[in-house]
Amino acid sequence: MTQSLEVSALEADATERNRRANLVAFVVMVALIAIAPFVAYPFFVMQALCFALFACAFNLLIGYVNLLSLGHAMFLGLASYVCAHAAKVWGLEPVSAIVLGVAASAALGLVTGALAIRSSGIYFAMITVAFSQMVYFLAVQLPFTHGEDGIQGVPQGKALGFINLSNPWILYVFVAIVFLFGFLAVQRIVNSPFGEILKAIRENEPRVISLGYRAMQYKLAAFTLSAAIAGLAGAAKAIVTQNASLTDVSFATSGEVVLMTLLGGMGTFYGPVVGAIVVVTMQNYLAQFGEWVTVIQGVVFVACVLAFRRGIVGELAAKVKLSL
Repeated sequence: MTQSLEVSALEADATERNRRANLVAFVVMVALIAIAPFVAYPFFVMQALCFALFACAFNLLIGYVNLLSLGHAMFLGLASYVCAHAAKVWGLEPVSAIVLGVAASAALGLVTGALAIRSSGIYFAMITVAFSQMVYFLAVQLPFTHGEDGIQGVPQGKALGFINLSNPWILYVFVAIVFLFGFLAVQRIVNSPFGEILKAIRENEPRVISLGYRAMQYKLAAFTLSAAIAGLAGAAKAIVTQNASLTDVSFATSGEVVLMTLLGGMGTFYGPVVGAIVVVTMQNYLAQFGEWVTVIQGVVFVACVLAFRRGIVGELAAKVKLSL
């Protein structure tokens, strides 16, 4: 009895330590977001935040359900195109356009997920690639996407009718709020009873099924939520960059989000954010090297994998015995 109480006390202490550590990490992250536009180009930081949210969405799937999607850019790109078209052609204000883009990605996630989750492992990954290539083909062929030219000149407009996003500082605050909303949504999902079942599916799916849970439904829900949050990142990116292009739905973008997540730390809250910032920073500041950027990224990735097997944040969390 005494031993059982000691174990419970240790578990409660560990939970409290994790809660405090995550609170401190969140406060530090918010502080860095507030300071960032004063030490770096705001447009670059906004792009980094959009990709960080995209990586968080991808991490929800691979880090907590162990499903590797190699075509996740289809959700980012679809929301980007829908949001850009809605804002430019239909004249919707930014928030409504973003919501429409998120809804489109969630619907696509529901349809593709219902088919993809019937497989697992490499077969699941290949099915997501196939769907992604179909979306890429449609993006090239459909009239409203304007093919290789993409949708240019997307108006930033006034969010909710009175928040002028044409002001760079107001736009930055808007994007920061969108990122924090998506980040906290992922954190809430993972820390909920639903998230605990997802982790159980990751560890031992047959046992979860034997306990009476419908694992397929949980995986489909996780896939759809991941698609919706990826869509939120894509729609916000369309407003920031004022365009939607084939790059948003390309296989290269799907590969980049895998790199971001593994580099930062799969299955951690802050790992994808760190990984996205590292990758976007390399792309921005190494652009002068042209095609050699991908080679340099590969070298950095290999070095990080050898030095940080769990990713940057994953290794740090393991050393201090905390869950970040």
